[in-house]
Amino acid sequence: MLNYMDRVQHMVTVNMRGIFMDWLVEVVVEYKLLSKTLNLSMSYIDRFLSVNPMSKSRLQLLDVSSMLIASKYEEVNPPGVDKFYSITNNTYEKAEMEAKILASLNFEIGNPTAITFLRYILQM
Repeated sequence: MLNYMDRVQHMVTVNMRGIFMDWLVEVVVEYKLLSKTLNLSMSYIDRFLSVNPMSKSRLQLLDVSSMLIASKYEEVNPPGVDKFYSITNNTYEKAEMEAKILASLNFEIGNPTAITFLRYILQM
């Protein structure tokens, strides 16, 4: 949805989204995850935020849960749930948001990202 941050999100700003995306990059580096995992989790976050209003206090939970889903989909040995939630200082319940994200995405988690097209072009 075009301009979803203005239309759907009343509490989360573009700057807040950017800060949390930067934080996700740090998480990817810390746990040595694939760049595709980062791209997928960012895609899940944007798709979720485009249809579900989110409070500021729950944005970190959305980010961690999206990264958890993306790592389960993309990584050979994904970090465990405990590891992801420990980086939030155990502020949230485990798997509290995961089901909501998956339902909001209609369980369509294998969408192409910029990396998908880049790899295809490089192979040509």
